[in-house]
Amino acid sequence: MKSFALLTTVSLISLSTLATVRPVMALESRQPAETRIAQGNNQDAIGYFNRGIDYIQQEKYDLALAEFTKAININPRYAEAYLNRGFLYKQQGKPDLALSDFNQVININPRDAEAYYNRGILYGEQGKPDLALSDYNQVININPRLAGAYYNRGILYAIQGKPDLALSDYNQAININPRFAEAYLNRGVLYDEQGKPDLALFDYNQAININPRYAEAYVNRGILYAIQGKPDLALSDYNQAININPRFAGAYYNRGNLYYYQQGKPDLALSDYNQAININPQLALAYANRGVLYYSRQETEKAIGDFRQAAELFRQQGNAAAYEAVMEFLRQLGAV
Repeated sequence: MKSFALLTTVSLISLSTLATVRPVMALESRQPAETRIAQGNNQDAIGYFNRGIDYIQQEKYDLALAEFTKAININPRYAEAYLNRGFLYKQQGKPDLALSDFNQVININPRDAEAYYNRGILYGEQGKPDLALSDYNQVININPRLAGAYYNRGILYAIQGKPDLALSDYNQAININPRFAEAYLNRGVLYDEQGKPDLALFDYNQAININPRYAEAYVNRGILYAIQGKPDLALSDYNQAININPRFAGAYYNRGNLYYYQQGKPDLALSDYNQAININPQLALAYANRGVLYYSRQETEKAIGDFRQAAELFRQQGNAAAYEAVMEFLRQLGAV
């Protein structure tokens, strides 16, 4: 039988944590009426706005949306009502309506940091990094103590291949908020990529200490332990991540790698690859490594099927190196 080299098995799971962003919470405080509306002392608008806040706190979001709309109908320059309605629209998967409301807030009050922040998140999710970066810069100019703006800007810099800028922003976010678990996690990913495993481990530990239910932190720490040749610690972390989030495809995928490549337990590995694919049918690496496992069992047709699926997904996802690696496997098998 031909011998296939081990595919990259961990990096994409680690990098996936960079997509996480923290939304701005809707306004909770109730300031005097004079500071809440831009014109007049319209008690009806204030009443609708405050009822909207009550409904948000009760998680009755449709009712909250209706109240904010009533407040806006009475006072079309009620910036806070637009901000909260935009936040709700975003949560409901209505980005165009959310963007319209955030724009309206900024038109009314060009110094509203929360509007720029939420709009920046929206632009990031829409694949408009330049617009997102501009908004985060504006937030920081207005409010240099908003940790989330540095954190989200750090994510953008990391994606853009600017690790020094990303690291600076994660550091600043942590300086402002030493309990910012997500910032520790992403800084740990950055340290890991820079070949600084001790610093990465410290940050993963810190993220878990702050949030013991942080499944992504366990997976990333497990990846680090696996690379360091500590399979028992890695397995414990993957198990913990799955206990916290049984729908975490990356945790099954990495545990499958551990079972197969480090512990020689192909049956357990196959079960985990299957589970990862069931949860996330777009996880190309899971097909690729399952294909390697099938080939080791001389189940060549199954292996070819998985390699073809992996190659197509890698092609769609723009991962040229992985695509070529899998295509080489297919060529060796005479399946191209």
